[in-house]
This record gives sequence, structure tokens and C-alpha cells, in this order.
Amino acid sequence: MTKDTVAIVGRPNVGKSTLFNRLTETRKAIVDEASGVTRDRHYGEVEWEGMIFRIVDTGGYVKNTDDVFEKEIKKQVDLAINEATVILFVVDVVSGITDLDESVADLLRRTEKKVIPVVNKVDNQNRGYEASEFYSLGLGELYPLSSLHGSGTSDLLDEIIKYLDQDTKEETFEIPRYAVVGRPNVGKSSLINSLIGEERNIVTPVSGTTRDSIYTRYTKYEHDFYLVDTAGLRKKGKVRENLEFYSVMRSIRTIENADVCLLMIDATRPIESQDINIFKLIKNNRRGVVILVNKWDLIDKDHNTAKQYTKEIKKRISPFQDVPILFVSALHKQRIHKVLQVAQQVFENRIRKVQTAKLNKVISDAVKDYFPPSVQGRYIKIKYATQLKTHAPSFAFFCNYPQHIKEPYKRYLENVIRKNFDFSGVPINVYCRKK
Repeated sequence: MTKDTVAIVGRPNVGKSTLFNRLTETRKAIVDEASGVTRDRHYGEVEWEGMIFRIVDTGGYVKNTDDVFEKEIKKQVDLAINEATVILFVVDVVSGITDLDESVADLLRRTEKKVIPVVNKVDNQNRGYEASEFYSLGLGELYPLSSLHGSGTSDLLDEIIKYLDQDTKEETFEIPRYAVVGRPNVGKSSLINSLIGEERNIVTPVSGTTRDSIYTRYTKYEHDFYLVDTAGLRKKGKVRENLEFYSVMRSIRTIENADVCLLMIDATRPIESQDINIFKLIKNNRRGVVILVNKWDLIDKDHNTAKQYTKEIKKRISPFQDVPILFVSALHKQRIHKVLQVAQQVFENRIRKVQTAKLNKVISDAVKDYFPPSVQGRYIKIKYATQLKTHAPSFAFFCNYPQHIKEPYKRYLENVIRKNFDFSGVPINVYCRKK
């Protein structure tokens, strides 16, 4: 497994986004048009031959003049060169070589990164012959393909993984990693400053799992963990600078490598769809989560305000509602140490292992109280359950007809587990398998 990055570059309308969709969807990877991605940019993952790598579509956009456009393309290529392990330079066999293609090729010839020229829209034999003109760009062996139909993509993927680090593994930390995430200006940096700025010599900066993250080690009040600040994650239509796009990528990587994410929400603004998008990103990556409602000191409130706010949050994050919610003020250090206690508890919940005997006793009683609904006269019998050896809590239920157990009953089983064992703040996976 690897987590190297492959960037797709090129001028507009050559099929970069189509290639992105083809590579990710064909491999059945989760394509998450994640928070912070501009209208024609995407960030996703590709799996091929047991390897997983990130892929980024650095789609261009046209402004008023060709000069401005060429400047924007150059910025994207420069950033791709800095961020990526492999660069896919996509050109269009139908339109042939253009001045912009020449400009991009000139930039790519100067880099030491691996550049793979991809000739798109080659969907018949004649176009295969025409693709040879792109050898004049001087970037080596061409990979003609059709992003639309998928022909040629297997050869391209085989070539890509030759240049990825096949021995790359996620760096193992013996202490928790807490990532502070959220929209811009919700108080992430204020929280970190309040935590680490109280006394000298309580933090030590160390390199993170990637060269673009700095993990700050916090050792105080019997705590020992890495604390990570992240760039704000905007709505995908509001990222205007390429540099910000890549900072968003780094934030997503941080979520992927975290144990617990502290999702900050601005109490002075209504809960926005972007807050929920970030929550879903954390949940889909099966990370622990604590929701922090910041700037609580600025709210006019009575004894029902917090209850109403909590109710609204749980409604928006449904069906995964077993999440700690704290009302804090990072600026005034209100309840910030409670944050550390709860984050530590969520971390412990995430690594919790339930004894099989105890689990089966609980599940046996639960099934007696509420049998799985029969299907076409077939009665479903759950024989036993066990916790799987995964990095996040996952449970397998062995039964005679696993295909007939629907999502509502899986949620019932999940709720039974949560009621009897503390998994607050942690997504749980429930699998039904054939006995």
C-alpha cells in the first residue's frame, strides 16, 4: 500500500476530469469531492494491483486573456511538480499540439519528477497513428488511451505504480494524533495556541507522516499526544488560489492519518453544509470525532440554548449521533482542558476490544428481544458475533442468510453495541457473514 500522489495536468478540454473519473471509478475507490475543492478540481484515491495512491485533477480555468490563462496553468504545473510523485500530462489527439501544450511540456521537461505523457481521445486505429506526433514534446514514451471508453488505462496504471513507493506504510505512532479541523476562521489556531501557550517547554515540534505536516507533541497534565493544526476547509466553489487547494489536500491527509479529529464549529453562525461535509469525511475515514462548538462566549443564551444546539447538530449528523459535543471558547480558554479529556476517551474507545464472550451474551439477549425480520418465509438466525482485528471498531455477525439482513437491523445491532460498550465518538462497522 502507498499514499503517493499522482497529479493530472494539462490545458482545459483535453479530458483530465474524465481520466480522473475513469481511474477512480474503475477501481471502485471512494471519490470524495472533498471540502475545499474548486468547481473543476477533484481529489480521490485509486487502487491498482494492491496499491493505493492519491490522484489530483488540477483542472484549469479560462479567464479573459490567453496570457492570464497561461499564467494560471503555470502555477498549477509548478504546484503539481512540488506535490506529486508522478505527473500525468494529458494532451488531446483531436486538436493536436497547441501552444499551451508546448508551454506545459517546457515546464515538465525541467523537473526531475516522473512525467507520463497521456494522449487522450485515442478511440480508433487512425487516431492511434496520429498520437505519434506528441513524441516531439520530448517527454518519452506516450500512453494513448480513451478516458471515455477506458481503453489503454490498464497500461497507464501499470506504468504509474512502477514509480510509487511500494514499501510505503503509514508511520506508526505510539501516542494519539489529534487533528483540529473545520472551516476557516472557526478558531482552530486559537485553540492550539491556548493549549500550547500556557507554559514554556511543554511542546516539541516533530516531523509528521508527510513533509507538509508538523505534529506538535503536547506533554502536560498527564497528557501525551500529537496535536495538528490544519488549513480551513472551504466549500468546493470557494477555493480561488491553487496554493489553497493544495493546503486543503494536506488537511485531508491529516484527517486520514489522525486518531481523533476535533471538528470545530462556529457558534455565531448556523450549522452549515460544509460542517457536515467535513464530519462525513471524518466518518468515512473511520476516525474518532469530537465536535467543538467554539465562540460560545459570544452567544446570548439561557438554560435551553445548549440543548437546542445539541439537538440540531445531532439531527444534521444522523444516523451517527453518538458523538461528544462540547461548548468552548478557545480565546478565553473555556473548557479547553475538558476537550483533552474527551479526546483521550474517544481515542481509548477507538482502540477498545470487546471480549467475544461478553459480546455474544449481549447480542444473544438483543436478538431474543427483537428477531431479524424473516424474508420470504426464511427465518434469519444469528449464530455468534466477534470483533474484527481492524484499526477501527468493526464487528462481524455470522448467520444463515446474511444477504437478507437490512440496514435498519444493522443499525439496531450497532445501537445495542453502543448501549453496552463505550464507543462514543467512534464510527462502527457492522458486517453480516455466512456461517
